[in-house]
Amino acid sequence: MAPKITFDKPVYVLAPLAGFTDLPFRSVVKKFGADLTVSEMISSNALAYGSQKTIKMLEKSPLEDPYSVQISANDPDMAKRAVEVLNAQEGIDIIDLNCGCPVPKVFGHGSGSALLGDLPRLTAIIRAIKESSDKSMTTAKIRLGVNEKNHVEIAQQIEAAGVDFIAVHGRTRAGKYKAPVDYDAIAEIKQHVNIPVIANGDIDSFEKAQWVLEHTKADGVMIGRGAVGKPWIFHQLKTGSAAVDPVIRHEIVMEHYDKMIAFYGVRGVAMFRKHTHTYSKGYEGASALRDAVNRIEDPIAYRELIDDFFGTRRLVAY
Repeated sequence: MAPKITFDKPVYVLAPLAGFTDLPFRSVVKKFGADLTVSEMISSNALAYGSQKTIKMLEKSPLEDPYSVQISANDPDMAKRAVEVLNAQEGIDIIDLNCGCPVPKVFGHGSGSALLGDLPRLTAIIRAIKESSDKSMTTAKIRLGVNEKNHVEIAQQIEAAGVDFIAVHGRTRAGKYKAPVDYDAIAEIKQHVNIPVIANGDIDSFEKAQWVLEHTKADGVMIGRGAVGKPWIFHQLKTGSAAVDPVIRHEIVMEHYDKMIAFYGVRGVAMFRKHTHTYSKGYEGASALRDAVNRIEDPIAYRELIDDFFGTRRLVAY
């Protein structure tokens, strides 16, 4: 199977983000500029044991081409069993191993960023995925280390295990999401491996993305929290312009809402409230909108309110 991702120009990737990067959100960013979308992190154990809830998480939008599924694993055999389940699913192009999640529950399980402290096990899992997968690519998302940085060693060993490209979050596990992102370390990884490198961490604006690409010489950027509330960042990157027409912002918000209702039904109304709160940041009348949507349960009434708001209100600051 021929890879659908090439690196002849910067690649813009939506990072997996639990509770946010579900199918509706991914389909919106894909439509408006992302080159690659990645599923929310999925447990290899849950896949291997056939959890129906987990299988539903694999669903993708027709727009998501190519599509990457990210798994967590702490054992090569379990990873292989998970991959066998993924092999039976059409429309998946990439299997990505999470080697960066710092959450205590994941770390304590021996997966996520815990793998960075056990490189023989990490590379054995990657080889198990690579050998058993029928998808076009195997990739990994890493951090710079557990407590101390050993990022070049990590990247080189993962490269030797056979990954096609890596995404690098520029913090250690100990740094969680608060420590300054070390973009110099991402640049060092880029200098010491022969596979493409995607830079990740605190990329929250068009200007920051441009700077990170230039500073690190990375082959692309991966954006997660920076896209929440402003998924048009991918539109900006794709068009090469920081300007976003208010009509485009309005279209993106409505597209997202409609996809939420289509996917979740009436439950999507309550789920969209958190998105309404972030989308309305900087608009005049935002606080009144937030109060109003908290009291609306009807999908049609909710849609009419936000359609009017984002179609007519002025963005005063962002």
